[in-house]
Amino acid sequence: MKILVVDDEKHIRESLKRILELEGMTADTAEDGPSAQLLFMDTIYDLVIMDLRMPGMDGHQLLGWMSREGILTPVLMISAHGDIHDAVEALKNGAKDYIVKPFEPDELVYKIRETVANRRKEELLEISRRTSGGGWKLVGEGVVINSLREQIARISGVSSTVLITGESGSGKEVAAREIHARAANADEPFVAVNVGSLPENLVESELFGYEKGAFTGAEGRKPGLFELAGKGTLFLDEIGEMPQAIQVKLLRVLQERRIRRLGGTRDIPVESRIISATNRTLEELVKEGRFREDLFYRLNVVRLVVPPLRDRLEDIPLLSDHLLSILTKRMGIAGVQISSEALSRLSSYSFPGNVRELENLLERGLIYCNNGLIGAEDIDLPDSSRSTAVSLNETPLQVPEKPAESAASLKDIERGAIETALKRWNGNRTRAARELGISRRTIIYKIKEYALNL
Repeated sequence: MKILVVDDEKHIRESLKRILELEGMTADTAEDGPSAQLLFMDTIYDLVIMDLRMPGMDGHQLLGWMSREGILTPVLMISAHGDIHDAVEALKNGAKDYIVKPFEPDELVYKIRETVANRRKEELLEISRRTSGGGWKLVGEGVVINSLREQIARISGVSSTVLITGESGSGKEVAAREIHARAANADEPFVAVNVGSLPENLVESELFGYEKGAFTGAEGRKPGLFELAGKGTLFLDEIGEMPQAIQVKLLRVLQERRIRRLGGTRDIPVESRIISATNRTLEELVKEGRFREDLFYRLNVVRLVVPPLRDRLEDIPLLSDHLLSILTKRMGIAGVQISSEALSRLSSYSFPGNVRELENLLERGLIYCNNGLIGAEDIDLPDSSRSTAVSLNETPLQVPEKPAESAASLKDIERGAIETALKRWNGNRTRAARELGISRRTIIYKIKEYALNL
């Protein structure tokens, strides 16, 4: 926690600095308003302790300057007994609280921690409202996922920018959250935003914030996501979709570690770590002139590749258990398990949609299953998937070699193929569908269409 103490009396400044440092905080001091202004230009503080009465620029004037400059740092005002009325006025003008001189160190420390904690709660609520929610944790014990964990452990120990690549739904945000969770700033906010999901005209205001009157509808000051991230991590998902005009501004942030709100006149220092992700090949976008080469090199300091699910199918059982525990809680369903046959069926699939597709399959399985058990017949794989779980000694279906003379003859062939498969498996629709290379839902539809009596 970093505190700024502004007081014209040297012994008070030094006394407060000593108290704060004994409590594990760091503190800068300023003897007057102009000195504090200079410190604000280069440093982000968690809280300001400000004397009300100072020569030249007093506490009221410094508080007003902070408001005009868009400095949102909470302020604790120090006042003497005779200044209580002025202290109340300071509260009306934006100070969070005041302390009467002389004060007890314990009271001061309590108010500091309470004020900073309340500010953090407000920021986290705003982050939750404006950014994407939490992701799944990194689950699995296979060679591939353990190798990924080792890379994350190395990356977490440095503050370099990270570019995470991988297919859609493979868990890039999960990897970003793991990096943050293992880092020294793990207690700071993790702010995740999908750049591709934001309308182009909102990307800049969301990232950098804006001042009142910056554009039509800007009725008040709004901090951007860079500010809300503070000393934590800002995760920019789908970075390849970022408009080129914003790419220039992001490059400036990475180079100078400063932002400026829309309509603002003051640069604001930022300390957050930047992690970006994409399912596209940025090198190709650079060649096509759709992504700045200099920005690419700034983002690509450390590269992390998240493997697709098909490369770690051995993790399907653990992943399924983890996802089911989340889905059953969300859906209000208790005591549902998944059979070994269902897991075998899932493990034979290539998962083009990765972990996100596995989640969807399990959610559908929860809806269709009976007696609290997801069976193989409840795993509704796409029509194009053909399970490899069928035994090699089972004779594949032989469709009669008959010319398709008309649409009717094609339907006859289809009906005959379905009947043959169903008879082979004693009416088991799941096994028949698997043999035919279609989904269980499709075969049920065809049975109704052809009015098959089984």
